[in-house]
Amino acid sequence: MTGSDVSDVLKEGELDKRSDNLLQFWKRKTCVLTADSLNIYTDNQKKNRCKELKLQSIKKLDCVEYIEKFVYFTIVTTDNKEIDFRCLSEEKCWKNAISMALISFQNRKAIQDFKTRQDSENPSLGQQERREARAP
Repeated sequence: MTGSDVSDVLKEGELDKRSDNLLQFWKRKTCVLTADSLNIYTDNQKKNRCKELKLQSIKKLDCVEYIEKFVYFTIVTTDNKEIDFRCLSEEKCWKNAISMALISFQNRKAIQDFKTRQDSENPSLGQQERREARAP
């Protein structure tokens, strides 16, 4: 992470991620949630980034279960890939933190899209004056 990324950290800690291979073991990962992504590292020093899940590629958080001492949840990506996580129940705010970051990201994107659409629908005053001057 760069110096500018540190200021954007919403949550940092450990999550267990289920591996994608046939045996599907749970592996402890160091994770850093920012305003734009969930960064998953293979080591505690965060030198080797394993995966960066951009919030724009997350469709939803799904399948929340509380079993014994763990909270299980699934991140579903826009290409319908499912990534399973678990954390200790006292750390369940991971799921909440990711949900809130996702909502905040979607709200920022919706506002940006609205402003872009509004700018394209409402030409600047100078352009409108030129059009009126050319009108018969």
